[in-house]
Amino acid sequence: MAAPLPPQQQQPPLREIPPVFLCRIGQETVQDIVTRTMEIFQITRATQLPNGVTQSHAMYQDRFGRLQEHLRQLPLLFRKLRLLYERCLEMTSELQEVPAELVPYVGEELVSVQVEPCSPAVLQERREVLEKVRQKNQEMKVLMDQMRNLLWDVNAMLTLRK
Repeated sequence: MAAPLPPQQQQPPLREIPPVFLCRIGQETVQDIVTRTMEIFQITRATQLPNGVTQSHAMYQDRFGRLQEHLRQLPLLFRKLRLLYERCLEMTSELQEVPAELVPYVGEELVSVQVEPCSPAVLQERREVLEKVRQKNQEMKVLMDQMRNLLWDVNAMLTLRK
């Protein structure tokens, strides 16, 4: 008499990894690529040219082995980075938002952003913040003009001393 088979447990579906986590892995991969590339340059810089001076064979083999390992790992890291990039692109393709310029160029018109209706308190707070920013910008402009005039005066006095 055969023992009954235990019921197969259903595997929960794999959670989708968030794009932010994939980007962090991508950043670490880029750092690894840069580190390995720097080590390759350091190894080649430390290697002596064949000018008749003999190095110890063990040191040469060690450097050559490390160099080969780094050169073997770089293409793998670039493939990993490409896969991470494509996966992030695929996961964020449904986002409709296009990143706007943080600082627009002079002469460019600002693209108005559609804002959902807000409560009057929020609108009032927004107006107050905008007014404070305008005031601070004006104060900074005055300070910059004063600094510029002061520097001109100092430079003029220095040239008169000579």
